[in-house]
Amino acid sequence: MVVDLTREFARIVKRLKVSVCLMCSAFVLRSAFVLLRTVLLVLTVLCSTSALAQQVEVRLLFKGSAVLEIDGKHRTVKEGKTTPEGVTLVEATSKYVVVDINGKREKLVLSRRVGGTYKDAGKSTVRIASSAYGHYVTGGQINRRSVQFMVDTGATSISLSSVAAERIGLSYSNGEQMRVGTANGNVTGYRVLLSSVSVGSISLTNIEAIVIEGEFPEDVLLGNSFLSRVEMKVDQGVLVLQAKY
Repeated sequence: MVVDLTREFARIVKRLKVSVCLMCSAFVLRSAFVLLRTVLLVLTVLCSTSALAQQVEVRLLFKGSAVLEIDGKHRTVKEGKTTPEGVTLVEATSKYVVVDINGKREKLVLSRRVGGTYKDAGKSTVRIASSAYGHYVTGGQINRRSVQFMVDTGATSISLSSVAAERIGLSYSNGEQMRVGTANGNVTGYRVLLSSVSVGSISLTNIEAIVIEGEFPEDVLLGNSFLSRVEMKVDQGVLVLQAKY
């Protein structure tokens, strides 16, 4: 009898242990599920906050392109193109742009805070008034020879015709040869490195440029090989270039 009672007691204890283990397992699974759900919720909130925190301001306006400041970074964008931050330029005029941000379209004009992050003290500054056609044209120098620049934020590099290059004594025939698309079709171009480029009191060295065979463009296009190394803003229709250092 004692032996039977002992065995029965052992079976009861074993059942209790199994029940306790099952309860513990269920508790652990529920806890893990709750934790996973919490993590996913936090990640969703963070992603949403990140998307909402994206700041886009218009710095320069041109027909068909614009200079946008996205989370502190300047991006030159053409219509239909998307920036690395995921902002698509849907439409660009000389007065406004339409951008697509995370699937939502916004119409933006030049930022009223356009000059808020620029400091003038101790930095060279050049102001360029727009022409009657809305272009920004100014005199300057390439390798200490006088030229006329037209600001072109859509140009990757400074671009000048072979006629202009020969006029200022720029040797380009040994440069990297390439094909360049123009209004008159594809022509031969040469990638060169300019010793110095000056616009007003701003002077930069070792600037990439493209020399295009022929008479086009009439003015030297001041592209992003120069513009990316200065700060830009528009103040009441006047383009302001400022040295970064």
